[in-house]
Amino acid sequence: MTETLPSRAVTDTVTAAREHLWMHFAPQPQNNEDLPLIVRGEGAYIYDEAGRRYLDGLAGLFVVQAGHGREELARVMAAQASELAFFPIWSYANRPAAELAERLAGLAPGNLDRVFFTNSGSEAVESAWKLVKQYFRLTGRPGKHKVISRMTAYHGTTHGALSITGVPELKQDFEPLVPSAHKTVNTNLYRAPLHGDDPEAFGRWAADQIELAILAEGADTVAAVFLEPVQNSGGCFPPPPGYFQRVRQICDKYDVLLVSDEVICAFGRLGTYFGADKFGYEPDIITCAKGLTSGYAPMGAMIASGKLFEPFASGRNIFKHGYTFGGHPVAAAVALANLDIFEREGLNRHVLTHEAAFRRTLEKLHDLALVGDIRGDGYFYGIELVKDKSTKETFTPEESQRILKGFLSRKLFENGLYCRADDRGDPVIQLSPPLTIGQSEFDEIEQILRHTLTEAEQLL
Repeated sequence: MTETLPSRAVTDTVTAAREHLWMHFAPQPQNNEDLPLIVRGEGAYIYDEAGRRYLDGLAGLFVVQAGHGREELARVMAAQASELAFFPIWSYANRPAAELAERLAGLAPGNLDRVFFTNSGSEAVESAWKLVKQYFRLTGRPGKHKVISRMTAYHGTTHGALSITGVPELKQDFEPLVPSAHKTVNTNLYRAPLHGDDPEAFGRWAADQIELAILAEGADTVAAVFLEPVQNSGGCFPPPPGYFQRVRQICDKYDVLLVSDEVICAFGRLGTYFGADKFGYEPDIITCAKGLTSGYAPMGAMIASGKLFEPFASGRNIFKHGYTFGGHPVAAAVALANLDIFEREGLNRHVLTHEAAFRRTLEKLHDLALVGDIRGDGYFYGIELVKDKSTKETFTPEESQRILKGFLSRKLFENGLYCRADDRGDPVIQLSPPLTIGQSEFDEIEQILRHTLTEAEQLL
């Protein structure tokens, strides 16, 4: 029998949250009606305190790959906590962390075989930047410390990761940030300034802008390029054909490290364990988190190549960096069990089998006046909304606030779909559902979007 957790009155809980819980990336609720209370999850659905059901079209926050309510993961966590709930990996090891490191090394592409555990994606990105800086110092090139990333890209909230992030409005309140982070173009083919009718030519042009950025800063000062396989912020920009192969050539030419930021794209989101596998390139570092545990415990990782570990292999040099909860035994145990589910249920294969049907279902929305572009890969899509389809005219900031945040965010949830209305860049609706869903859920997503976007058209 499953034990139930002790409960308190819903009004008491909501009041406690409103008066004491500081919201993340959200305005503080002004009354109880502003604050939905999510109390349960099962499969691809979440439930509020009144028992209303919502399709989780964002997997929580690009996280719950295996779906909600996996009791086997909860049992693994309880068993591990009963045996060893915590001990740091500062000069010590624990069995789940060691086994998980070995397993991730076996899954990662190429010779990426050293795993540094963190608690989040931001911390994984922070760790990667610190590693590349120290690596070049230890190998006699201390001047190589700058990084190149893309406009509109989101890489995290810690000061280093936020510096790498390319969303100005997220940064301005926290400046000055870490210097030496520079931006180049992203791969938004829908709004390509050149070669918009030729994806391959556009991909080469976009990759070549990275080379120009390296040369502008001086190749002897640039340490790394940070790129997501499919860029999240701005609305799911897939790489054009040949893009990453060209980037890899450029990085090799100038002795610059390629960091594949896969906090969202790893662990099945694109139908492979890592996005680098989906698009056929080998990075020097992978940063990951989120889907590693399907959200059942917080955990991230930086997976580095043997080349980058070499200066530390003898024990004479120490990577002067770490986290109290890195390699947490309970989180590592649930990550191992989560990967067992991937293998047993074939979640990657499921995504690859059904990704075309997901795209076809979403593309039915092209007949709506607001829908300008539908793009993405695997189970990861963005729907860009436009004011005028023929000219691709976007909304003013005031219109975006009124339609996207003022109406769509609330109305989609009321209509039974939890997803994300995002204005970091041109306005988009983002979809990243649990990897377990199929055609019936695709249809449900499309129908709710169609109904709600049709209502939103009346606001123009």
